[in-house]
Amino acid sequence: MFSKILIANRGEIAVRIIKTCRRMGIKTVVVYSEADADSMAVEMADEAVFIGGAPASESYLVQDKIVDAVRQTRAEAVHPGFGFLSENASFARRLAAEGIVFIGPNPHAIEAMGDKIESKKFAAKANVSVVPGHVGEIDDTAHAVKISEEIGYPVMIKASAGGGGKGIRVAWNRKDVEEGFPAVRAEAKASFGDDRIFIEKFIESPRHVEIQVLGDKHGNVVHLFERECSIQRRNQKVIEEAPSPLLDEKTRKAMGDQAVALAKAVQYDSAGTVEFVAGQDKSFFFLEMNTRLQVEHPVTEMITGVDLVEQMIRSAYGEKLPFAQKDLKINGWAMESRIYAEDPYRGFLPSIGRLVRYSPPPEGDTPYGFVRNDAGVREGDEISMFYDPMISKLSTWGKTRDAAIDAMGRALEDFHIEGLGQNIPFLAAVMDQKRFRSGKLSTNYIKDEFPDGFQGLPPTDAQRDLMSAVALAMHRVLTRRASPDLLRDDWIVVVGHDQRAVKVQADNGDISVTCDGKTTRLESVDWRPGRPVFRGCFEGQDFAVAVKPAAEGFVIRHRATTLHVLVLSPRSAELHRMLPPKKAADTSKMVLSPMPGLVVSIDVAAGQAVRTGEVVAVLEAMKMQNILRAERDGTVKAVSVKAGDSVAADEVLVEFA
Repeated sequence: MFSKILIANRGEIAVRIIKTCRRMGIKTVVVYSEADADSMAVEMADEAVFIGGAPASESYLVQDKIVDAVRQTRAEAVHPGFGFLSENASFARRLAAEGIVFIGPNPHAIEAMGDKIESKKFAAKANVSVVPGHVGEIDDTAHAVKISEEIGYPVMIKASAGGGGKGIRVAWNRKDVEEGFPAVRAEAKASFGDDRIFIEKFIESPRHVEIQVLGDKHGNVVHLFERECSIQRRNQKVIEEAPSPLLDEKTRKAMGDQAVALAKAVQYDSAGTVEFVAGQDKSFFFLEMNTRLQVEHPVTEMITGVDLVEQMIRSAYGEKLPFAQKDLKINGWAMESRIYAEDPYRGFLPSIGRLVRYSPPPEGDTPYGFVRNDAGVREGDEISMFYDPMISKLSTWGKTRDAAIDAMGRALEDFHIEGLGQNIPFLAAVMDQKRFRSGKLSTNYIKDEFPDGFQGLPPTDAQRDLMSAVALAMHRVLTRRASPDLLRDDWIVVVGHDQRAVKVQADNGDISVTCDGKTTRLESVDWRPGRPVFRGCFEGQDFAVAVKPAAEGFVIRHRATTLHVLVLSPRSAELHRMLPPKKAADTSKMVLSPMPGLVVSIDVAAGQAVRTGEVVAVLEAMKMQNILRAERDGTVKAVSVKAGDSVAADEVLVEFA
């Protein structure tokens, strides 16, 4: 077995690979950029080598620097993780020429299946059903428009070397192609160093189902069943699960057999994923093959008990697969939520910054299910604008799908992050939705369920009671410390415009709350002033809520519901009702930056007349370009920034007269 492996990657996947290597007794080397000098991966690895500036084009994508690091540390093999050079056949060949083992498939398989254009050509020759489209490179925008109109709208514009949701747009008309094609090409160049583009028919209301395959260098290939990855935003997976609630045994076998046949045809010899677009009627079409480890591989590991990283290493070393297809079985159900540094209340735009607080749920067997959290960050680390905004991958396992969902919902309650926007409330909302629990999914799920954007969920009666009890408990603790003589049993709880008179009885920290003849009980209180999370047991159910003081009262979040709760004496409540409502600042004539990022272009000038829908500016963050448009007709009064400027969230970019 290898004695030392270099990991040509960063973040959580570098940490994930290190953990398996430690268990196997293999020493590790990580390479790191300027932005990752103090990273968790650098801390955990046996050795670390600096390879350049923060942009990937100056570090993680530079083959010479990776090879030099291997020579310097005398590593025997390179694990590329996912992204960066993981699907680069020339890199695999370069390593082979240097006598270094590439822990991934052979270069022929990468070229045949890793390239989105070539894989479709190959699949078509092999009589595999593929999505209708233009299997070939696109010359320019005019060519893209011509092809799109021949295929028929809607179409999907995709980077040939793409992955991870980067370099992809859906175009519903000619204008979308004219704007989207150059944006996709720019993203592809920045993210993958390859700006080739292809176009295919966009299938409406589809499901994204993929088959995990695993091969060795002796001709053996198996599949480890499927994952469903239909919950996506901006074509980036957000929630994955294994197995899929769509498939029956017949469809599962057909899809698995096709994936294995395709892998065998290219002599595939590592972990890889054959992706399918599936209809609600269980029909499916080959979409592409990712010739690398997938981000969502943990859910497959949890239902099969197979360590995919270990099997990749063993296959690269020349060992045979230790199992045949008949030895593999599905055990239970696994769910994965990607915790992103993004603001779901602002259209899921990236939110970079420092993790002022980072407190994930406990891992392993918990009272609510098995929990796993794959992360490459610690409290105090910074989420950089140069890389993907993923903070961690939270996975849960249960004997049934409902059990895995319940475990995920509860684990999300126990996950607390401060310092930047994060998508935990959104993930919790999905777990609580009846449609998600029913398994009726599609890649349009977020657009269907949140057509006006995500603004959280309204409180249920139980949540209102829970958060009122939490506010009363916190208020009692604070009052007892500051002015114990003000403690009383009768209070008014104010939630929005709703005021409710309550009676409180305290018993050694536990409290009973009576309102309108109904009594609820809050027990096992775990909170003291300054703590951002309040834990306890309400009506026999354990829970956790995020809490913070407000100018008045408390802001409390339980899953996807946030409430501002005040606890007042009856007299204070009377006076409070007389206060005039606070007016929000008028920003209707301003174009504000929806996120921190880099200004790619300002497309208007002072004095210019602009019509609704016209492009005002283009911003870039985490390798994604975002086009800002005018929301109404008007004349530009002032432009506050220029191309190349870094801007903060809510910074004024353009002001209209």
